[in-house]
Amino acid sequence: MAAYSFNTSEIKEMAPRLRAGDRVLLSGRVYTSRDAAHKRIMALLDSGEELPYELEGAVIYYAGPTPTPAHLAIGSCGPTTSSRMDPFAPRMLDLGLGAMVGKGGRSPEVCEAIRRNRSVYLCAVGGAGALASKCITSCEVIAFEDLGCESVKRLEFKDFPLVVGIDCEGGSLFSE
Repeated sequence: MAAYSFNTSEIKEMAPRLRAGDRVLLSGRVYTSRDAAHKRIMALLDSGEELPYELEGAVIYYAGPTPTPAHLAIGSCGPTTSSRMDPFAPRMLDLGLGAMVGKGGRSPEVCEAIRRNRSVYLCAVGGAGALASKCITSCEVIAFEDLGCESVKRLEFKDFPLVVGIDCEGGSLFSE
């Protein structure tokens, strides 16, 4: 297993090098998005409206941070179960999504879309949201504020620790 440190702006370039089990320290812009936000993003796509962020090369973190204490950039921010976004992920990957960050396995359709689009699925440690928040330097709500913790937020990661769960060659930590 290899270890890498890179910026989210390099995700499309780095994805072909990454293999399931590799460790990654990820820095750069990341967007939070969960079930409710994904439904709204799909509605925007269906109606041809502008999305809250550019999908091409984007990194989405399946997380719903807790409220931000006054002295921190963000509250606790651990991953949510990624499979809940499986109905939406193939379409988003086909539109250029660079990577997803979450926890747990993915459907065969998502695995195929990751492979087809030369993307990557990165896993964060569940149950360590308070610790993970120390690797997030800023947080700004950019869409769907009415969704509260499930609103879309623009985060800045600094050496956020991850493991490659599914690589663009079809390698997976979740296959038997």
